[in-house]
Amino acid sequence: QMQLVESGGGLVQAGGSLRLSCTTSGRSFDVDAMAWFRQAPGKEREFVVSSSWSGRDTYYADSVKGRFTISRDDHKNTVYLQMNNLKSEDTAVYYCAAGPPYNDYSPMDRDGYNYWGQGTQVTVSS
Repeated sequence: QMQLVESGGGLVQAGGSLRLSCTTSGRSFDVDAMAWFRQAPGKEREFVVSSSWSGRDTYYADSVKGRFTISRDDHKNTVYLQMNNLKSEDTAVYYCAAGPPYNDYSPMDRDGYNYWGQGTQVTVSS
């Protein structure tokens, strides 16, 4: 029913910036939180940031805190991930996800999210 589509990935030099977009279509009545995860080759999918609409809570992974910012545009049904001062270790496929309120799961737990996009590749050259 609900679909998420990421865009905005690409190749960027270390120290540069990118803004990823996640556009939501369809309707789901159990969604309150949006999140970004990433997965590098040979590694498991890891948490990046999550934001709750109702609780106005935002959680960032320590590795991106101070460099990445999550935001949203309700009129466009879009969530953004602004990535600044990119590093080579940020290279990964980035996925957006949607899930229920945080009281149902840990915001860092990928198993708590019900809807996922197909991902967008971010490559940072050093």
